[in-house]
Amino acid sequence: MTFHKRIMKPRIAIIFTGGTIAMKLDVGFGGIVPSLSATQILDAVPMVDELAEIEAHEFGRYPGPHMTPQLMFKLSQKATEFANRDDIDGIIVTHGTDTLEETAFFLDCTVKTDKPIVVVGAMRNSSEPDWDGPRNLRDAIIIASNPGFRGMGTLVCLSDVINAASEVSKTDTNELNTFASFDFGPVARIINQKLTIYRSPLHREQFSITSLPSFVPLFKCYSGMDGELIRMSVERGARGIVIEAFGVGNVPPPVYYALLDAIAKGIPVVLVSRCPVGRIEHVYAYEGAGKGLHDAGVIFADYMNGQKARIKLMVALGAGYSLEQIRHSFEWAE
Repeated sequence: MTFHKRIMKPRIAIIFTGGTIAMKLDVGFGGIVPSLSATQILDAVPMVDELAEIEAHEFGRYPGPHMTPQLMFKLSQKATEFANRDDIDGIIVTHGTDTLEETAFFLDCTVKTDKPIVVVGAMRNSSEPDWDGPRNLRDAIIIASNPGFRGMGTLVCLSDVINAASEVSKTDTNELNTFASFDFGPVARIINQKLTIYRSPLHREQFSITSLPSFVPLFKCYSGMDGELIRMSVERGARGIVIEAFGVGNVPPPVYYALLDAIAKGIPVVLVSRCPVGRIEHVYAYEGAGKGLHDAGVIFADYMNGQKARIKLMVALGAGYSLEQIRHSFEWAE
């Protein structure tokens, strides 16, 4: 008599939030709109029943631009519920690509688990013949089921490339392989359902939050910029400010003085570069340059774009961090 050992399939929770992966052409609306349920999307995923046992949760059908930090917070809480269950091996979140990197980074900062979390989306909708949603979701199931990704935090997977949520950005408005990590490259690839892991994320940090500040604006420097919008945001009660500076970390003089006023009022100011690649430095010493900003108390964010710096500042404030703790959190590469 021959006995066959039963192989248990991994159990993966998939949280469906909407985005292009859940959209199709609606003639009545005259364009692409959210339409598909979790079941309809899963029915299109090749080999899904062979890969894992799936537990689907309908969080919503939000286009990417409709996602807010408050919704991200609720999503983080739901992901934490799944992560705390012994019978769940990994978690997937489907999401619109416009704000996918922000939500993925929020989850990376706030969900405390070693289990893989994969955020996935699509650049083509289900009415198009090259709809990439099912393949991306299949790949995400493979990644979330693989114990080799335990402890790597939240990952983003589209078009065979796996990036760390803390490093990735959307880079192209239409290309399928739109997500890339400019400074450090991907952490892994998946080709023909086979995984190759290159490295771990360079830096991760997690926060325990119970609430979020409602107003943390992000400003982008441009030639001739004045400081009025910054001053108005302070008057409106901004809890923090993120500024995308020129080059390695320089701003126009009027912006410099507006930021100094904000710092004098105890508002944390975080500075990043508007350039997509490279680290900011405090080496220039002219009026409005990085040295004066840093000496005055502006926090320099290491290897981070504006949208991610805003998310990190919000969760740090939500965790009750002091100004010095926030500085240490952002200036980790010093």
